[in-house]
Amino acid sequence: MAWALADVPWQKIADGTLQPVVVLETADGQPLMDPRSPRAAYASRDDFPQHLVDAVIAAEDRRFYEHEGLDFRAITRAAFRNMAAGGVEQGGSTITQQLVKILYLDSGRTLKRKIQEAVVALWLDRRLPKDEILTRYLNSVYLGAGATGMPAAARVYFGKDLRDVDVVESAMLAALIRAPSQLNPLTNLDAARARTDLVLDALGESGKLDEAAAKDAKARLATLEPVGRIAQPGNWFLDWVTPQANDLAAPYSGTIRVRTTLMPRLQEIAEHVVKQALDREGKRSNASQAALIAMRPDGSVVALVGGRDYQASQFNRAVNAQRQPGSAFKLFPYYAAIKAGISPWDWVNDEPIEINGWSPENYSGRYFGRVRVAEAFARSLNAATVGLATEIGIDKTVAAARELGIDAKLVETPSLALGTSEVTLLDLTGAYASVRAGAAPVQPWGIASFHADGQPQAFRVGPPEAPRTDIRAYQPDLVSLLELVVERGTGREAQLDEFAAGKTGTSQNFRDAWFVGFNDCLVVGVWVGNDDETPMKEVTGGKLPAHIWREFLLEARSVLDATDVAPENTLEVLPQQEEELLPSHEESDPNVSDEVVSSTATDMEGFPGLDGQQSVPACNYEVCSRFYRSFRPSDCTYQPYRGPRRICER
Repeated sequence: MAWALADVPWQKIADGTLQPVVVLETADGQPLMDPRSPRAAYASRDDFPQHLVDAVIAAEDRRFYEHEGLDFRAITRAAFRNMAAGGVEQGGSTITQQLVKILYLDSGRTLKRKIQEAVVALWLDRRLPKDEILTRYLNSVYLGAGATGMPAAARVYFGKDLRDVDVVESAMLAALIRAPSQLNPLTNLDAARARTDLVLDALGESGKLDEAAAKDAKARLATLEPVGRIAQPGNWFLDWVTPQANDLAAPYSGTIRVRTTLMPRLQEIAEHVVKQALDREGKRSNASQAALIAMRPDGSVVALVGGRDYQASQFNRAVNAQRQPGSAFKLFPYYAAIKAGISPWDWVNDEPIEINGWSPENYSGRYFGRVRVAEAFARSLNAATVGLATEIGIDKTVAAARELGIDAKLVETPSLALGTSEVTLLDLTGAYASVRAGAAPVQPWGIASFHADGQPQAFRVGPPEAPRTDIRAYQPDLVSLLELVVERGTGREAQLDEFAAGKTGTSQNFRDAWFVGFNDCLVVGVWVGNDDETPMKEVTGGKLPAHIWREFLLEARSVLDATDVAPENTLEVLPQQEEELLPSHEESDPNVSDEVVSSTATDMEGFPGLDGQQSVPACNYEVCSRFYRSFRPSDCTYQPYRGPRRICER
């Protein structure tokens, strides 16, 4: 028998280590469950209603509290019944055996695995209290529809917290254990009801349900229809942050609660606005998809929409789609020009220009001659922009884009100034956030903090890297240019009754349309187009994307007012000259805070260590763990070559 037990993970079983379960939460603590593989936090024994416990024992292991891990009476009974039936009709495995099989052994049906299962079950039953075995089992058993564990199944099938399931619902959850795929009540309700009826009978036979209660339960069973898991906003956001959360959770076991930056109400508004706009204008415009990202100036993403319908397509167009940004890319050559000493009121020529056989044309087909730099930007004049970019050097445009956070491949040709190299909406919106924050690069991020079972403190995560460059010297001019686009340029459809700044973008043949910009509180990027890159019907960034951008911010205002998320470094809107299409000039904005990127305002209430009662490690967990091999997350310290451990301050 020793050969069969040689590779049993005895220490893991002895430690009682629970497999890590990452529980994502919104900024206000609401659960975010993966629609494809939902998991919930591990529940304690007291969290399971007694009628659920009774139903599981009645259905799976009636002598659970009497046997010692193996039920030889049940094994003998099953053997006789199977011989009489000429096949496998009944099993005799106990809850302890099932737990061993689920958590610790492979799924093969070999003699070796059967020996391991039996021996480990006997051993485990002697080491652990029965209630502990049962609790682990109820948290780990697969119950169909992607749900693992009773807490997740209660939400998936009934849209309820585990504590709120009634007797009939508990019986149905217990019924699923036998054959979760075949008995899934969302796809095979009749079979689920039939099996649940048998579980209710077993409850009656065990004395856990009296005759009157059993009769009432069966009457309710006849009309019980699982509602399915209540739809949640934010599935594209969840797809984006889940790999990051799993990386953070890797060193831990048990439940790891990860607080994200997602604001559910803003996410609902974003999804509604995108769908409504495409339903209203998509067919007429030949536009089938759109994406939207909203973040605070520090890069914390509060809403993310990756397409029209998540159920129809899970491809995340906000994060993964590389598309040509068109004139939305002009932020970078104009930033490079301002850094080179060119001011918005300097003159630039908007006239036909030829470079190695290539001639950029303005959208209108007209040229305006000698114009101010501000006018060229606001009206998105291509010829003037290419002339300006070549004058200061295309390499300077690339450097400006890199400084503001664009990591995509950029081809150093004159057409780059017009946005011919592909970028993602996530990166482009982050670059505009750098302008809004006055620091670069602002990298979008979605995880604020996490807390693992057994750890006394929660840990802040935040931005992947702090901005390295202070760009406040150039911020007033850049903001004035972007504001001018909305007030008098190509982005007038995005006007609010408050400060608004942004830039339109349209790629060749109307394949992509963009609007990216910000108000006092949020930086928002919108893309509209088709997955197959077929042209739209003259959809420019100043039309459908600007409409979506404006509608989102108008609806979001009440949420922002209620939650008071305005950043500390609120910009003072610079006045515009009425006589001509030019911004006013000031050396700097005195109202910009010295702290150029404000800390997240995410509500951390409920996390140990984040409620003011305990100190919270202030280090950046992700950066520190990469930088120091000796980094210890429990207290955010590392071991230097000499001396005592030190706090990681990176």
